[in-house]
Amino acid sequence: MSRPPWGRLALFFVLAAALYFAVQGGEYSTADIARQFVAKRRMRAEVDSLQRLVDSLAKALEAIETDPAVQERIAREEFGMVRGDKELLYRFAGPDSVRAP
Repeated sequence: MSRPPWGRLALFFVLAAALYFAVQGGEYSTADIARQFVAKRRMRAEVDSLQRLVDSLAKALEAIETDPAVQERIAREEFGMVRGDKELLYRFAGPDSVRAP
């Protein structure tokens, strides 16, 4: 009669569990490291996007501070200012003229 190899089987399971713990266990598992890698790529892309936005805003700020054409355009569009000796005529209607007869 031969005995079943329980000792070898138990050793195999202990070694398999140790190998699994070595790969997946501990503070960061393999899946956690993969998620961290994906998050790092996503954040790096977001940082690149924000850096391009900051660069374009810096160029716009420099143009606003130094370029007279940009300053004039902003003065016209945002503040309704006119250039030189041009006149604007505004007509303010009274409250009765607003109603239709």
